[in-house]
Amino acid sequence: MSDETVPASGRESGGSAPSPGTRRPGGRTARTRAAVRDAVLAGLTEHGYPGLTVEYVAAHSGVHKTTLYRRWKDIEGLVADALDLAGEDSWVPPDTGSLEGDLRALAQEVVVSFTDPAVAASGSAMIAAAFQSERAADALRDYYTERFARCEALVERAVRRGELAADPDSAAEAAATPHRGIDAGALVRSVSAPLFFRLFITREPVDDTVAEQAVAATLAAAHAGAFTVTDRADASPGAAP
Repeated sequence: MSDETVPASGRESGGSAPSPGTRRPGGRTARTRAAVRDAVLAGLTEHGYPGLTVEYVAAHSGVHKTTLYRRWKDIEGLVADALDLAGEDSWVPPDTGSLEGDLRALAQEVVVSFTDPAVAASGSAMIAAAFQSERAADALRDYYTERFARCEALVERAVRRGELAADPDSAAEAAATPHRGIDAGALVRSVSAPLFFRLFITREPVDDTVAEQAVAATLAAAHAGAFTVTDRADASPGAAP
């Protein structure tokens, strides 16, 4: 097992180790970070946050525990960085040609992500860790903030197609000014919110029927103007729901 993860130039210059979540160039550092991330996810899935140890991550990543302590400090740092790295992917929201189709595809992704045995355990473990670590909670919040920000494109497209009027009194103006007057973040969150509530609060099963209900409720609310805001500044990209 190697203790060699920080480039030699960093050691010679006396540079400090990167803080959790710091993005570094590719190469060996990127491979090390990915290996550590995979070990963290495996440990959370196998033992949960309380049972995850630096020794486990070292054994399963091939990175010496001295390096783990130096770069990530502790288990909280490891979990937070694993979430940060998960958000650096190339995922894009679905583009089916209609708002209804896009929202349905998003809802089905949630259902599959947390019900398919092949992928559900690691995602659930990460969310469970956020209930036990403030730093993990912050990282999870940042992860989903980024995800929902990407999904605002769904609302922009719907407005351009005339499926939604950002301002009920001026559909033409709304189409010319994408997602003006609509809280895009709240609209997209309203699809996944009831699914996450059943998954992690009431622990009820979710399936395609529940997903369809969430989509139908969101569309009805959107067409009723529930996500239209009167203060245009509140409708800026990334606005909180």
